[in-house]
Amino acid sequence: MIVENVLMKSISLPVGLASSIEQKLKAEQDAMRMEFVLQQEKLEASRKIIEATGARDAQLIQAQGLTPEILKMRSIDAFDKLSKSPNAKIIITDGKIPFLVKE
Repeated sequence: MIVENVLMKSISLPVGLASSIEQKLKAEQDAMRMEFVLQQEKLEASRKIIEATGARDAQLIQAQGLTPEILKMRSIDAFDKLSKSPNAKIIITDGKIPFLVKE
């Protein structure tokens, strides 16, 4: 007699063996979850570095283009906008830096 297949419907493992198998599977899942979280954190750190580098480069480019003449023009524009504002204001200036005093 040769047995080729055996169909098993219900296997009851000893309680200690079943719980140790479950603990091992849970530990493996926790390890995989931690690897995934670490990978996400590394990607987020890389994204933040790239964003900060871009912001720094943009500020350096803008700073190179800011001449005293451009700053004076922006100051004049700011004074012009303030003068058109409906709010009451007093502007005290030495011609370089405006100080606003609210009433």
